[in-house]
Amino acid sequence: MGFKIKKFVYYLIKLKGRIFIPFILLYILMMAYLALLIEPQTFKTYLTSVYWVLTTLATVGFGDYAPVTTSGKVFTIVLYMTGIWLISFSIGKLIDSMYVIEKLKVGGKMKYTGKNHIILIGWGNKAKSAIHEILTSYKMNDIVIIDSMKTSPIVEDRIFYIRGDATDEETLLRANVHKAKGVIIFAEESIADNTKHDPLLVDGKTLLIATAITAIEKKLNLSVHVTVEVINQKHIRLFEQVMVDEFVPTEEMISHAAVRSLFSPGVTQVYSELMSGRYEEGMYEIPKRAEWLTFGDAFTELINKGATLVANHHDFTINKKLDEPIPEDAKLFVICDEETIAQLK
Repeated sequence: MGFKIKKFVYYLIKLKGRIFIPFILLYILMMAYLALLIEPQTFKTYLTSVYWVLTTLATVGFGDYAPVTTSGKVFTIVLYMTGIWLISFSIGKLIDSMYVIEKLKVGGKMKYTGKNHIILIGWGNKAKSAIHEILTSYKMNDIVIIDSMKTSPIVEDRIFYIRGDATDEETLLRANVHKAKGVIIFAEESIADNTKHDPLLVDGKTLLIATAITAIEKKLNLSVHVTVEVINQKHIRLFEQVMVDEFVPTEEMISHAAVRSLFSPGVTQVYSELMSGRYEEGMYEIPKRAEWLTFGDAFTELINKGATLVANHHDFTINKKLDEPIPEDAKLFVICDEETIAQLK
């Protein structure tokens, strides 16, 4: 019984919000009609009376029209008394609505309706660094964070927050995942800290999220680029089954960089600078051109334009294949600055 009463009260509140704006419009139109009836010689047309009512309620008072009869002045007093209350109430209603919307946004309860955005799943230091990189280098893309925190960890114009379980399809749809440019799934740091000797739990949750995204892709017949952080590289084969596009194998990369640093001192600094975005140079994908028959053709033209061809897909042995033809499914990567890549594209 108590639940039904609460539900009925909530319905009345929603109904009040729905009829409020139509009531204001009806009030303005009705008062304008009465003003025209009372003083037709002053206002002459209904449009003029509507104009006068609006300027009066807005307290602008241009003075180009004013009642001259006693009944007209009495009507104006009534209009002032009722209209000022109505305007004050409207402003209060607007402020309340803005407060509610902002509260819902910060609390992660609103649906994101944009597109071509980047979704980050899992809040932590790595997500924070990724946000800085996106805000600095990719100024046209919004960021949507999905996590279970009560409020958004960052309040910025281009950052939106969705609170919920990322393994739940409803949460992913509220983030408009099917219209996103891509999704990055970070390994949950709190879990990783507590299970350093058992990464199965960490990668297991990441795999569930990737599976939920794949289910949405199949249902809507679309493709979303998904990058995941994998704690144990042995688990990559499991992620490949759910069509994850790219992997960041954390332990493998750290071990590889550490070993390389012993035999090539300074190599880790080169890795770090390339990935940090501190300098203008970065790695970008470029489309294959029809006039490039061999890797040598592409390498020569690109180097003359200020870009260095370094890889095809994950193959970094381009310098040994300059005479070989470029395959149709080539995915070429270059190192250059933003201005150069803009010209190349």
